[in-house]
Amino acid sequence: MIQLGITGGIGSGKSTVCKVFASLGIPINDADSLAKKIIVEDPELKESIIQQFGSEAYFDNGDYNRTYISKIVFNNAEKLSILNSLVHPKVIAYSKKWTEKHAHHPYVIKEAALMFESGSYKANDYNIVVEAPLDIRIQRICIRDNAIAEDVLKRIQAQLSDDERREKADLIIYNDDKTSIIQQVYKIHQNILQNNDPR
Repeated sequence: MIQLGITGGIGSGKSTVCKVFASLGIPINDADSLAKKIIVEDPELKESIIQQFGSEAYFDNGDYNRTYISKIVFNNAEKLSILNSLVHPKVIAYSKKWTEKHAHHPYVIKEAALMFESGSYKANDYNIVVEAPLDIRIQRICIRDNAIAEDVLKRIQAQLSDDERREKADLIIYNDDKTSIIQQVYKIHQNILQNNDPR
């Protein structure tokens, strides 16, 4: 079984690409959604986050105070690194179990925004980067999150650049509102089924 990684900057359209793969019957492991879940449900991780960021990291009902944490980590690279060092090992461990459960499929996909930053890309057989022009990414996130462009740009700049991702990518999917995502995904899908190689 082949494991594909799909990553890309915020607003690039990773989730859209994954939906196309899912429509072909391919299991998708959304590492970011998994992280959100275990941040709330894993007692050991929860305690570690509170130790590093204070009790304000969680609301009284146990929910994660994402706004509070985001304000800290998106303006402080050291704090972001600390948060990632706590969350990523947990996500990787849970993801390994998930992959084992889906071993009967020809391939599976792990979707994660910080795949290269966390080092989890090394566990994949191939890594796909989804790219989109900066102005389109900013517009998408402003609409999705009801955010202002300046804040979105800060979030983008806190992540790796497209050039840095491209260096580690085996394949690029362009989501520029011009090139067909469906055709790009279907070609990768057929290459794996026929040649055991997505390229």
